[in-house]
Amino acid sequence: MHPHVLHNGQIRESSERLLTPGQVGLLNGWGVFTTLRVLDGVLFAFERHWARMRKDAARLEVPFPADPAAIEEQLLDLVAANRAYNATLRFVVVRNRGGIWEGPGVERDYDWIAFTAPLHPWGTGVSLAIESGARHAASPLAGAKMLSWAFNLLWLERARRRGFDEAILLNERGEVAECTSANIFIAAGNRVWTPPLGSGCLPGVTREILLTGLSAPGIEVGEKPMFPADLEAAGEVFITSTTRELLPVVSIEGRPVRREGGARQQLQAAFSKYVDEYIRRAARAAGPVLTG
Repeated sequence: MHPHVLHNGQIRESSERLLTPGQVGLLNGWGVFTTLRVLDGVLFAFERHWARMRKDAARLEVPFPADPAAIEEQLLDLVAANRAYNATLRFVVVRNRGGIWEGPGVERDYDWIAFTAPLHPWGTGVSLAIESGARHAASPLAGAKMLSWAFNLLWLERARRRGFDEAILLNERGEVAECTSANIFIAAGNRVWTPPLGSGCLPGVTREILLTGLSAPGIEVGEKPMFPADLEAAGEVFITSTTRELLPVVSIEGRPVRREGGARQQLQAAFSKYVDEYIRRAARAAGPVLTG
């Protein structure tokens, strides 16, 4: 983590004690969060992240800030304070009141916190384990990106203890849902598929862009239920997230994955173009920014 954080709009030192156990969301995981990519001082796809957070906050009954423009400006102040012009940014909204464990002296319905960190080196490919029964697709809160993240961390830790990079999470029907912090896609020729939201997966921002925000000539991207056997039969498998973009899967449970057809590479090229155009538009709107 970088030396400065943003707490309710104020830039503070990351070592300061700003939160208390009496804020019920802290010890109960009652809140929402997102992870953004900072590129050349721009918060990539901020509006998509905001829309998802606001929707999830309503589902979880978490009070939420009303003014995205003001929040974005303050987040950019944090980026400047940390000189984190190409970095990762985590934005969290924590519910403070409710239940029997609310502490004294809590004056706000919610706190919001943001911090930045260096980009993680993901490498050029990923090996996946499989975790059965790790998603409950029938839950009314399936797909919400909430602070209750312990299950995901547990599945990831188990996968890494076994020598894998990430884990594929299956739902109660045995369908592929997602990974612990990424969506998953398969390709067969020029057709590319990802599990539907009904599988219990999170509506990732990169996933959304691939489905609705860009076009790669000759490549069709859609949703369909899938099982581990579909991954084994696919010409390509890749995972997506804000910080990974489109990362190839090289093996699943130790079995090599085919890398045939080149659909992922074409989509990555189209996605990179989309990102570049987004950054240029944002830079023109904001005017000159010092990044040195």
